[in-house]
Amino acid sequence: MKRYGVIMAGGSGTRFWPLSRKSLPKQFLNLTGKDSMLNETIDRISPVISREDIFVVTNAAYAELTFDAADGRICRDHILAEPAARNTAACIGYAAMEIIRKYGDGVMGIFASDHFIREEEAFRKVLEQAIAEAETGDRLVTIGIRPYFPSTGYGYIKRKAGGGFEVEEFVEKPDAETARQYLASGRYLWNSGMFVWKASVILRQFEKLLPDIYAALLRIGEQMGTDSEKEAVAEIYPTIPKISIDYGIMERADHVIVLEGDFGWNDVGSLDAIQTLYAPDENGNHIHGESICLDAHHCISYGTDKLISLIGVENLIVVETKDTVLVCEKSRAQDVKKLVEQLETDGKTQYL
Repeated sequence: MKRYGVIMAGGSGTRFWPLSRKSLPKQFLNLTGKDSMLNETIDRISPVISREDIFVVTNAAYAELTFDAADGRICRDHILAEPAARNTAACIGYAAMEIIRKYGDGVMGIFASDHFIREEEAFRKVLEQAIAEAETGDRLVTIGIRPYFPSTGYGYIKRKAGGGFEVEEFVEKPDAETARQYLASGRYLWNSGMFVWKASVILRQFEKLLPDIYAALLRIGEQMGTDSEKEAVAEIYPTIPKISIDYGIMERADHVIVLEGDFGWNDVGSLDAIQTLYAPDENGNHIHGESICLDAHHCISYGTDKLISLIGVENLIVVETKDTVLVCEKSRAQDVKKLVEQLETDGKTQYL
């Protein structure tokens, strides 16, 4: 069966400020020293899904940047531009409708553009298994990550008793004690946000569970391939209700299975994730760029063109860019989003 890849790349990465900006969001950053996160995602899946069958869904403001940054990896007409951000259900439904209307049914894998995966061969093995499961029936397949600590920053997927693949429920981010219980039970996986299913199957789920969104997608689909397509997308897409694919479909659908992955995954959701990208020094500091540490422990130091000096501190995140310096306790990394909101409120948009 035909295989398609859909990469979601429309986010602005506010929790990754000041590295991630409106003009250059996180998916376009080279954080590992290899390539941009978007290109690493394309290269990671291309041994399983041909590049000519990979699509990127992004904000219309980033469409040209996406094409240029991909450096020939993606066909221009495979970059789907959203005129407004409507969350992941609309994004995925739009891609599924595009595939069905223009290219024919097939198995589509859904991936974020800004995840880090250390063991790529192990990842591709699980992806192949997920595709095989999706091909054999009308299953919705998701890839869960084996948890190795009681994270309160991830959603969880609970497997049914008996050790099979069937999902019992999706669970929101827990408190610390609940996360410890999840880890001890062995029945919970982190929700990675990676999905595999037939394009026709997910559209049937939209029709059943999200009929308003399906109706809007169908109106867009009727104009696909015509001179009115862009006008229809511009007019209809912003009216689609905002809802995630998890809330809208995965938590309500039948025939959902989860495959377990253990391949060094991180969603790179906030600045503390930098410590997963670089090996620590002898004092547990994770350093990018020029830095000198004196009696500093378990810090993250990310510099661009200035020396960062740390003395007698621990558990700090320090990020330097050409126009900003951020200093933050590791435990407050999620609050960077609040700081970005404050900058917006204060009218300091030149830093965004």
